[in-house]
Amino acid sequence: MDNLIALLIAAPLLGAALLLCGGRRLDGAGHWVATVLAFVSFLFGTVLFADMLGKAADDRTLHQQLFSWIPVEGFQADVAFQLDQLSMTFVLLITGVGSLIHLYSVGYMEHDERRRRFFGYLNLFLAAMLLLVLADNYLLLYVGWEGVGLASYLLIGFWQHKPSAATAAKKAFLVNRVGDMGLSIAVMLMFTTFGTFAFTPVLESTGETSEAMLTAIGLLLLLAACGKSAQVPLQSWLGDAMEGPTPVSALIHAATMVTAGVYLIVRSGAIFNAAPDAQLAVVVVGAVTLLFGAIIGCAKDDIKKALAGSTMSQIGYMVLAAGLGPIGYAFAIMHLVTHGFFKAGLFLGAGSVMHGMNDEVDMRKYGGLRKYLPITFVTFGLGYLAIIGVPPFSGFFSKDKIIEAAFAQEGARAWIFGGIALLGAGITAFYMTRVMLMTFFGKQRWQPDAEGEQPHPHEAPRTMTIPMILLAVGSVGAGAFFSIGDRFVNWLAPVTEFEHPHPVISVPVITASTIAVLLVGAALAYAMYGTRPVPVTAPRGSLLTRAARRDLLQDDFNHVVLVRGGEHLTRSLVYVDHTLVDGVVNGTAAGFGGLSGRLRKLQNGYARTYAVSMFGGAAVLIAATLLMRAV
Repeated sequence: MDNLIALLIAAPLLGAALLLCGGRRLDGAGHWVATVLAFVSFLFGTVLFADMLGKAADDRTLHQQLFSWIPVEGFQADVAFQLDQLSMTFVLLITGVGSLIHLYSVGYMEHDERRRRFFGYLNLFLAAMLLLVLADNYLLLYVGWEGVGLASYLLIGFWQHKPSAATAAKKAFLVNRVGDMGLSIAVMLMFTTFGTFAFTPVLESTGETSEAMLTAIGLLLLLAACGKSAQVPLQSWLGDAMEGPTPVSALIHAATMVTAGVYLIVRSGAIFNAAPDAQLAVVVVGAVTLLFGAIIGCAKDDIKKALAGSTMSQIGYMVLAAGLGPIGYAFAIMHLVTHGFFKAGLFLGAGSVMHGMNDEVDMRKYGGLRKYLPITFVTFGLGYLAIIGVPPFSGFFSKDKIIEAAFAQEGARAWIFGGIALLGAGITAFYMTRVMLMTFFGKQRWQPDAEGEQPHPHEAPRTMTIPMILLAVGSVGAGAFFSIGDRFVNWLAPVTEFEHPHPVISVPVITASTIAVLLVGAALAYAMYGTRPVPVTAPRGSLLTRAARRDLLQDDFNHVVLVRGGEHLTRSLVYVDHTLVDGVVNGTAAGFGGLSGRLRKLQNGYARTYAVSMFGGAAVLIAATLLMRAV
């Protein structure tokens, strides 16, 4: 069975090669080639999963080594794969949800002239993400990490004829390079510290390494995770990434790119367990980001950007849980999987709305669409109930576990991080209820598009609605399925340590408080958007609202601190180079030049001058000798 591991990656990689290098001969069928190969990869994953279930819990890890990548003295890097319970979870999520997004894209991109290339990029994205989660060492993981960055750049900027899309792709690429630098330095430190890149020897040797070194490695891994998973302070690219086609948004936000950082932290759990300061930094980043993204989501009128803020917030929950150590690892991954279902469904639902509204994204120009898009309304509504955590939908079982784990910290941390997680649940209910009300309820606020054509909302074709229905099933039942008998926790236990959390307050009280908070958030949204007319033009709003519309000034901060700061730093370095470095070099050269010019005058070529000089020198020597004798 271990021979099938490489085929998981080979199937979508073959599709990418065929579609990107095969030419126009595949224009007519390329989208189906890519979709079939994505489902083939999911089939391989299902076969491996079934085989894994037939083995004992401690004997489910498979290894496959393809070849030795860099075999030199003292430096060994292999192209080898490791399939265990953690990577299998990601394989099924990536290939399962990814295949549904491929199918959805068949209808969504039907009239795009470059559809073949788009599907080639989708296949490349799947292959890169699968390489990332299947690698058995950090160096090969880094290759997949960079592959995901490349594929995201190509997909976000797919409609490069739009300046906004080209700019968004470049922004995502550059911001992620900052995080990628952290991962590359962490990999170098691992090799110098442990003498290897492989997961097993690195993670088993943490007890023999200084805490300072592990803290440095942990913080660098966190920096990498912040880039890929759009966490503070490297979150600014995520909202702009909505300029890409909607299936790209679903793929990036639900099944692939933004989940990579959570995977990296959980996979490296032994490092963070041995570095408490780095672990605390992970919790702080997650807590700050879950509020940051939620507040942004409250103020966005663009339906995709509202969901992008939601993704930032929900990934913040996962990062917070991953930072809690053994009591949070399994819950972080559980929420990641349930989020994969309902967030993919929400994005695909948003794409269905756009499909029926002439690509309009402004929710202030929607209203009353539940009558015209019944399937979209139901599937989107189920995803809405799941994300806000209404029992018994998926989010209730996964996000509430994270809140319980946050309340299980020691001392004041329990109340700080637990309170933040609880507050985030209320804000989530507010902004998602706002999205539902502005899109599907109220009066029609439709406006003609740029060409003067009035929208005629209609349900999407089956290639789009079938994936939405299947994802809605996961939104409804995945959380309960995972929670029965601690099924998901027990599944991951052999790979990730697990300790049952013991909150400072009882679980029923936490559950009741969470439900009460989400009801308050939903009621507040209903009072603001369900009982009042929604103006087509957004009012000016409060200072916080205006800041949230501008992503809480994150781009302004980056411009002032990084862009202008970088400019001032560059100018300072140029000044130092010109005045100090060049001054020393040029001054030394000028000094020696002047000295040589003066010394050169001693060699003028006149014999009488030399005779006088020798006579004078001899006279001085004779006089000095006589003086010494006299003394």
